[in-house]
Amino acid sequence: MSAPAPRDRSLIDHTGRSYFPIAFIARLPFAMMVVGVLTLVVSATGSVALGGLTSAAVGIGTVIAGPLVGDAVDRLGQRRVLVPLGLVNSALLAAFPFVVFSGSAEWMLLLSALLIGLSAPQAAAMSRSRMIAIIGNLLSPHRRERTFSRTMAYESAADETAFVIGPVVVGILASFIAPWAPIAGAAVLSFVFVTAFALHPTARAGAGTHADAGPAEIAPARELLRAPVLVLVAATFAVGMFFGSTLTSLTAFMEEQGDVDSAALLYGLMGIGSAVLALAVAVLPARFALRWRWLLFSGVLAVATLGFTLSGSVPAVTVMLCIMGLGVGPTLVTLFSLAGTRSPVGRSATIMTVLGSAMALAQSLAAAVTGAVAESVGAGAAMVLPLVAAVLAFALGVVNLVVERRARVASSSVAAVPASVPAAPLRAAVE
Repeated sequence: MSAPAPRDRSLIDHTGRSYFPIAFIARLPFAMMVVGVLTLVVSATGSVALGGLTSAAVGIGTVIAGPLVGDAVDRLGQRRVLVPLGLVNSALLAAFPFVVFSGSAEWMLLLSALLIGLSAPQAAAMSRSRMIAIIGNLLSPHRRERTFSRTMAYESAADETAFVIGPVVVGILASFIAPWAPIAGAAVLSFVFVTAFALHPTARAGAGTHADAGPAEIAPARELLRAPVLVLVAATFAVGMFFGSTLTSLTAFMEEQGDVDSAALLYGLMGIGSAVLALAVAVLPARFALRWRWLLFSGVLAVATLGFTLSGSVPAVTVMLCIMGLGVGPTLVTLFSLAGTRSPVGRSATIMTVLGSAMALAQSLAAAVTGAVAESVGAGAAMVLPLVAAVLAFALGVVNLVVERRARVASSSVAAVPASVPAAPLRAAVE
């Protein structure tokens, strides 16, 4: 019996079974960076505010470099960009503990953190872009819709799981070895697994006949400034605010409880329900449109975060963190699924890195602001900021309804296709 034609094969037939574990572990350095930097600086200096500023510098570097990296990948291919980035990032992470413990000036800490952010490879965004291209290039049309939905759910769940494991690993290494151990571990993971991810054969498969040179046609950058895209950038920024303010306010709260090293472990609990619900989104019916999922799950997030804000004990905070995870995971799945459907032609890597950068920047800026509030006013005041971020994510879901309605009325172009139909972005990824 002859082998099935390429377009009749499943996604995993095209990626190989090694791809998913490599791509998952390649996410961990990015997931560990902000938490690791925050934990190390707070432990070494005793200043939550300086720790927040330093982690903010990581996010600022990420947001500066993210769109440039995405554009370079869309033009040059992932291998040519990710290999040098992974090596440079590994070296900078390895050097950071020496900078912290050498008694360097604060500006040196901030500069080192900025360089770490500038060199962050963002494997999660690259994996999403790679999968979108492979689905569009290599899968048969009857497989695309279901595979796209499941893949976006998996990618978001993988992100959530990485952001669970990342803080847990940081907490374990910091508690049982030393505060510098998480950053050293991230350096090793970046050196080994980001390089392996960059060199994996799927880096070529996603580019179709053009191999590693990128797509034949790339939409102008101004296409990224359309309202349907900008509302997603704003929403991922809000989710990043939620992550950063939650982590830092939780750190301040646990510092008041005399157990700051457990903050990362408690923060990781939030991601358990988040990852499970993110995967569960894949089984939701297509008629449950993404715009309504956004409102539902961000609403759950806002209500649970209100409970977190009002909590005054470790057990109550722990329960609220678990419930918050039930809202944030599916919200992220929805946002990145919408981004896949609204990606301009040949710009899938760019839009994914823009969203990832927006989230990282917001996470770091929120960490800095929350750290300053915690240090000057107290942990109770800092715990209000995650609620602000959650409410903003919900409000932007309402804005998205207006944007979609106007787009449908204005034209029947690709940007106006209902978010639950993934055919348009798949064409955009390969045309």
